[in-house]
Amino acid sequence: MLRVQRRTAVGFIALLALLSPTALPAAASPPSRDDVIVLDGAKSAEGIAAGKGRTFYAGELMTGDIFRGDIRDDKAKRFIDVPDGRMAVGMKADVRNNLLYVAGGGNGKAYIYNTDTKATVADLTLTTKAGSFINDVVLTDDGAWFTNSKYGELYQVKANRWGEVRKAVRTLTVKGEAGAALAPEDFGLNGIESARDGRVLIVAHSKNAALYTVNPGSGESSRIKGLDLRFVDGILVEGNTLWAVQNMLNQIARVKLANDLSSGTVRDVITSKHFDIPTTVARFGDTLAAVNAQFNRPASPHEVVLVPARD
Repeated sequence: MLRVQRRTAVGFIALLALLSPTALPAAASPPSRDDVIVLDGAKSAEGIAAGKGRTFYAGELMTGDIFRGDIRDDKAKRFIDVPDGRMAVGMKADVRNNLLYVAGGGNGKAYIYNTDTKATVADLTLTTKAGSFINDVVLTDDGAWFTNSKYGELYQVKANRWGEVRKAVRTLTVKGEAGAALAPEDFGLNGIESARDGRVLIVAHSKNAALYTVNPGSGESSRIKGLDLRFVDGILVEGNTLWAVQNMLNQIARVKLANDLSSGTVRDVITSKHFDIPTTVARFGDTLAAVNAQFNRPASPHEVVLVPARD
């Protein structure tokens, strides 16, 4: 099982290498204490989630281990040593119930951890389709939604207000352009967020360099016009502001969404000399925390980079 998952993750990293520009940006400069937090001992990284106060969680992609840190410190420590055979991609924290929802990557799974006890609350199979890659997650009032980057599907895991998780998984087929079939080498649905109190889902589509709204009831999708977001990965939405991580471009686009979510405009591009293929982002007041995945780079410390949110 572990061998299969590692092949999937390696294939994912190789895919990003193929999609990258011919000349990749130079490696990040040596970090300073003020704006870089090292994931101490991590050999890979991908996801990040805001916890209580200044606490954040980040995942080691290949092993699934969870790191915990404080954005005021210069290092984050390994926090949950998960069972062999897991991966950790996108993640979100339910701070009210002390739960961490984690997309499980190439094994088609989702994991939920208790951040008080470090116990696994749920180990859920979202899909058994070959080649699936469960990439990201968003929390809503009635549970969580996960993306699959190889198929036009979203998966809903329901939970009540006390954090009790249902084992049944709902599969939502995404209709329209966002749900179109993909070539084996392509990555489709990636980052995911919600709007209108969960009545609308917003998904990033890596192949199409686009964002889409998705109706969580019918699966109907509609492209958010006016945007060309190459290498779009994780996204974050607050009100009508959306931050889109563009991994291979080493930047985060700050997008102003129309009130009806039909269109958007890039208002700012956030960069850092420390970005080294950032993938996902969390917000702490006026600060964004983005995790460096460093795909197809020589081994070096994996980091969380702090930049202004500029909203």
